[in-house]
Formats: sequence, C-alpha cells, structure tokens
Amino acid sequence: MADAATPTPATSSGAPVAGAAQVLVLPGELTHAQAQTCLRMLTQGLGRGSEPVVADAGALVKFDSSALAVLLACRREVLSLGRTFSVRGLHPRLSGLATLYGVAALLPAAAA
Repeated sequence: MADAATPTPATSSGAPVAGAAQVLVLPGELTHAQAQTCLRMLTQGLGRGSEPVVADAGALVKFDSSALAVLLACRREVLSLGRTFSVRGLHPRLSGLATLYGVAALLPAAAA
C-alpha cells in the first residue's frame, strides 16, 4: 500500500498553502484484513501541522465495517491533536452503515 497520507499542498516556494487541509486517502479496499495497517499508515503523519484533516474515502469500493472503525480511529486521533476532521467521498453503503451504527454524525462531510 502506498503512503496513505498525502502531503499538505504547497506553493511553488514550498510554503504550505494557507487554509489547506491535510488529506488522508483511503485505499480501494479496506476490510478487517487491512484495517490495522491502513490505520497505522493514515495516522503516522498526523503529528505535524495544525490544518484541518480530510479523509478522502472516494476510492473505497470494497469494504466492511472495519472501514468505519478506521475512520473513527482517525477522527479520535485528529481530535486529540486539536484539529478538525471531516470525510469526503463516503460511499453511500458506508454512510448507511454509519447511520445504522449511530455514528454518522461523527463523520461530517468535508466542505466542497
């Protein structure tokens, strides 16, 4: 699996773009078998910066409830660092699972 945390966008001089979010990109497959490794990769770079964090779930096509567990663990880590957390591209089935489990409000949609 490639590094799941994408770097913060920067200007041509290398300076961070003001107001840019750190994006955590979820893989295409996230089931119980990949959950621990994925979570470790997603959270390893979170200690840097203070910008908001957006989990990009747009690539997810094969997943189980472990994907929700990974998102919630990322959220917990991000909030413990005093940063904000949101999700973009959440698959409708995964959103439905979040609603069923009563955690949908914990995974707010990222601003467009």
